[in-house]
Amino acid sequence: MTADAILGALKGVMPGLAATFGRSCEVVLHDYRQPDNSVVAVAGELTGRRVGSAMSEIGLAVLARGNEAVDELNYLTRTPAGRLIKSSTMPLRDERGEVFGALCVNLDVTALRQVGDLLADLAGGDVTPATTTFTDDIEEVVDAVVRSEELALAKPADALSKPERLRLLRALDQRGVFQLRGAAPRVAARLGISRASLYADLAACRTDPTDTDPTDEER
Repeated sequence: MTADAILGALKGVMPGLAATFGRSCEVVLHDYRQPDNSVVAVAGELTGRRVGSAMSEIGLAVLARGNEAVDELNYLTRTPAGRLIKSSTMPLRDERGEVFGALCVNLDVTALRQVGDLLADLAGGDVTPATTTFTDDIEEVVDAVVRSEELALAKPADALSKPERLRLLRALDQRGVFQLRGAAPRVAARLGISRASLYADLAACRTDPTDTDPTDEER
């Protein structure tokens, strides 16, 4: 079966595959014969990929392996907004057995992780990662504190009220997160607010490091 025939067949089944898993699923089809704009079809929307987008780092790694490429299954990645994505990338081979593209399936497992944290908390388990030291891994530090606050408040970070958001920002600040380059835009994206709003909230935290107005629900 030729490469074009395989791509055509997969384009027909991608919408059904994505619909089976619902809004948390995205299916992306790549044609590595055009690496600068390898995405030829997308079903669902998680990562912002569009037809004509370039391949990711995973795609480059598959391309580099050539015909030795194998399925990369169930690896975890994170979007700029902090969503946890479980992905699988499966190389496609033509009638000569040569790798020419890949089918990628992405699932947003952020909500599942939060539910797992809540269940573990009910069962008495320790679900808060131990992140008490200054590290160079922004995502590790941010995710550890955000997860603990989400668990304590029983709601996702981007749904927090302003007092709850200030509490989270204070916790991040106390752990030195904002000393790390690039932390502010990452945290702002995770909270679903602008960078300007984050800086204003952070200034409020530092001016009054203990109290917030519980009646202030402004977003």
